[in-house]
Amino acid sequence: MTTGDKQPGPYRIGLTGGIASGKSAVADLFAELGVPIIDTDVIAREVVQPGQPALDEIRSRFGEHMIDAAGNLDRAALREAIFSDDEARLDLEAILHPRIGAETRRQADAVEGAYQVIVVPLLTSSPLIQFVDRVLVVDCDEDTQLQRLLARDSESIDQARRILAAQASREDRLRTADDVIDNNRSLQDLRREVTALDRKYRHLAAQPGPH
Repeated sequence: MTTGDKQPGPYRIGLTGGIASGKSAVADLFAELGVPIIDTDVIAREVVQPGQPALDEIRSRFGEHMIDAAGNLDRAALREAIFSDDEARLDLEAILHPRIGAETRRQADAVEGAYQVIVVPLLTSSPLIQFVDRVLVVDCDEDTQLQRLLARDSESIDQARRILAAQASREDRLRTADDVIDNNRSLQDLRREVTALDRKYRHLAAQPGPH
């Protein structure tokens, strides 16, 4: 995938995949190899901390019951609200995505290294896809995703299916991919794939001229 709006700068890999596909495991393996990681899930949690404007906007749009007794965002309540209501999900994205995008760009410009990995779960529909040089998709079959999601987040089967349905399809993600990691296999296999990609990305990053 070539992005015509990409500006000269550090070589950037956009890491994406469906929920519970193993993006964090892949990012951790790149980090072990010394690669800077910018994770938009981490940034998304930071922008809704108490005192942040985004939290006040969420309270105003979705109601006081979205804030727990300690003043923090009740993520389970918010997740329930947005995955059963497309309009609510779009409203939340309008609150969060511009802030997440701005902070992602700021962090990406601040780190050094041969290349960097930017983790964006919804990269296929994000303006950040124009910010990266290559797209790396972590892929696994949907049954595996479902089982991992149920085990990780204790969702009901119906809620888990709604969460999967709200994301980009597996086919859409793969269509945007320059590279694909198959995460249906063992951690040893995953480590081997990441190590090979690390060599490839260091080579690409060293090429002269704008990326």
